[in-house]
Amino acid sequence: MSAITRSYSANLLSYRHSYHAGNHADVLKHSVMSLIIEKLKEKNKPFVFIDTHSGAGMYDLTTEQALKRSEFKTGIGKLLPGKSQFPELKDYFDLIMKLNPENHLRWYPGSPRLAAHLLRKQDRIILMELHNTEIDNLQKNMRGDVRIEIHHRNGFEGLVGILPPIPARGLVLIDPAYEVKEDYQQVVTSVQEASLRWPTGIYVIWYPILSAQRDRSSVMLQRLGKCDFKNLLVAELSVREQQQDVGMHGSGMVIINAPWQLDQRLTTLLPRLSHHLAQDTSARWMLEWRIESA
Repeated sequence: MSAITRSYSANLLSYRHSYHAGNHADVLKHSVMSLIIEKLKEKNKPFVFIDTHSGAGMYDLTTEQALKRSEFKTGIGKLLPGKSQFPELKDYFDLIMKLNPENHLRWYPGSPRLAAHLLRKQDRIILMELHNTEIDNLQKNMRGDVRIEIHHRNGFEGLVGILPPIPARGLVLIDPAYEVKEDYQQVVTSVQEASLRWPTGIYVIWYPILSAQRDRSSVMLQRLGKCDFKNLLVAELSVREQQQDVGMHGSGMVIINAPWQLDQRLTTLLPRLSHHLAQDTSARWMLEWRIESA
């Protein structure tokens, strides 16, 4: 048994994304994901979308779990009324409105459901999930789509195991729970190994920005910045003041092998997201090349 598998077995996978679906971090993640997929679709050639930590694929915002914190109300709930100001995210909003035809926000798409909406007939989707309940939900929510392949496995080791994929262009979304500090190093290790097997793939890593005492994102970013990648772009969005000991006030996205001009599109998108999602005057955004192509 690998060290990655042992770590997950020991921690019993308690994380459930249904408590956080549709929050400001999901908005950032799915906005960046939408822009990258749009760039891939500019060519007629097929591509693959790989999600290493897929979750349930879709979420009911009226459940007890979602309503416990109602994080969606300060995420997608705040953004939807101003959707006309985000023309580059039209397909993302179109899916949300399709899932909620009565204009009452009940359903929010996870990354697998969004990918299924955005990808074309010739494209392929590979989903991984280890949690026993979530894999059942994922299979139910994503059934009937011949483009989709679902694996009940650890996404870190699963990613390395399936590479290089067919077709040989596409993106990987790495979105673990970060329940344990080892997740941060496992992200670095798995993406290093994956890039050796598939150096042309686009790797997109989501991470939380936590309270001052708990945040480990800066260490992970430093380690990723020392890797031998062609380029590495970092986008962050914080919606409120950082607390000392509790809470997630923001999140970030690492993009390895970022598509051409993605940075320009994010430069115009992030300020608008920050304005709409701000919860206090400390809201901010950041875009930075940690490794820039020669």
